[in-house]
Amino acid sequence: MNEGSRVMGLDYGSKTVGVAVSDPLGLTAQGVEIIRRTQENKLRRTLARIEELTVQYHVTEIVLGFPKNMNNTVGERGEKTLEFRDLLQRRTNLPVTMWDERLTTVAANRTLIESGVRREHRKEYVDMIAAVYILQGYLDAAHRDE
Repeated sequence: MNEGSRVMGLDYGSKTVGVAVSDPLGLTAQGVEIIRRTQENKLRRTLARIEELTVQYHVTEIVLGFPKNMNNTVGERGEKTLEFRDLLQRRTNLPVTMWDERLTTVAANRTLIESGVRREHRKEYVDMIAAVYILQGYLDAAHRDE
């Protein structure tokens, strides 16, 4: 990763996409926003917003959470995520790395509980926190491999 370029982490859900971006050194992930849509298959605005954010943050790579089943198989949600990856690559012309996201939503919820966020407000933040966990896991693994 070049200094000054950033990696974007995405948590793709049926009605939301949590977005996180790395710092310019590629060490830490920060939550940016949650992109919401009214229908699962209405992705044009979602893709346009992600493209805007990749330009704004000088993103050179995207890490997309890959929701495998606990037995390591790919279910319906995983298939939809792979389709979203293809749309992302076409729209942004950036490489998209799939990252195993099993348990990230669980960890994100635990973080919000431990931070004292009330149950009714957790849904507002969980996707963005999950995107942070996805990206941070990827960044940590990349630095271990250096």
